[in-house]
Amino acid sequence: MTEPPKAPGWRIGSLAGAPVYIGRSWFLVAVVIIVIFGPVVADILPDLGGWAYAVAGVFAILLLVSVLVHEAAHALVGQACGYAVNRLVADFWGGHTAYDSRDSTPGRSALVAIAGPVANAALAGLGYLWLQQTGSGIGYLLAAGFTYANVFVAAFNLLPGLPLDGGYLVDSAVWKLTGSRGAGMIVAGWSGRLMVIVLAWWLIGRPWLAGREPNFTSVLWLVVLGGFLWFGASEAIKVGKARKLLETVRIGDYLTATVTIDAAAWLTQLPPPTGQLVLGTDPAGVPVGVLDPAALRAVPRDAWATTPVNAVLQHLPASWVVVGTPQDNMTDVVVAMQTDHLPMIAVQGDDGQVYGVVRGSDL
Repeated sequence: MTEPPKAPGWRIGSLAGAPVYIGRSWFLVAVVIIVIFGPVVADILPDLGGWAYAVAGVFAILLLVSVLVHEAAHALVGQACGYAVNRLVADFWGGHTAYDSRDSTPGRSALVAIAGPVANAALAGLGYLWLQQTGSGIGYLLAAGFTYANVFVAAFNLLPGLPLDGGYLVDSAVWKLTGSRGAGMIVAGWSGRLMVIVLAWWLIGRPWLAGREPNFTSVLWLVVLGGFLWFGASEAIKVGKARKLLETVRIGDYLTATVTIDAAAWLTQLPPPTGQLVLGTDPAGVPVGVLDPAALRAVPRDAWATTPVNAVLQHLPASWVVVGTPQDNMTDVVVAMQTDHLPMIAVQGDDGQVYGVVRGSDL
């Protein structure tokens, strides 16, 4: 039996039906924030003593709230665009929202991408209002930290390179101009690599050219942020190249012919064997599964007249049906197959015609 996938962390609730998690790695971030900002708070407010670290802990929680609001914005706009949101996670790298965007368009992708930075900009505005209401002390420090952190998160995420939100805007723009999502991902991926080079120049090259030794903190930022960006950008380029390849392959090149029958029909109504796959359909004509020969052989002949086709189908999830035609490219088929680990995909046109199935074994 296949074990269920391991939860990505501690589940703290749900948003519009999607589970929300605090990833295990986030607690490492909290420790780093407390260790780094605790002494800063102690220097500014020496009377606090050891409580300075508690204030740094509160700032870590405020930063967590900012990350969750950022991801919630992605999720809610994604749902409004028709995406199926699977989960929201706050982790070491900030956070991520997992959703099924196989029916996306350049416009929808751009809307979902921009939602996160806009949410952080709104939080920065609230932080500024909070800052105006505090004169000094702990409240002022927390308000200032909250405001500046959200300004940084919004600005950083808008940098034009994958895997940042600004990279998805570049991806959407190139996708819209060329009609190729693969091309968009490749351009945005290379743009992400360029961001790493710029970051390296700013943190290491600039001080070195000025005759100064780069400090440890700058090197650490380059390793952490640069590594994250370079890895994400490289993955985007790899996926983009795969998508471009799929965009040149037609569904019709891999279609297996099928026959369909109402899943509620009796087994006696099955068409004569022709070697083709038999698909059972629901009342709307949508395929719900494939005839299982072993299950069919297990039904005695004298019971065929009272046994529905539905009883001998290998049932598959609704996502196994992809809307398309033999002339369309293979991208949606392969994405659906990989996303839900499906052995085959049924291809059905907008008019309800079932063109056949694409089997994973044929790919």
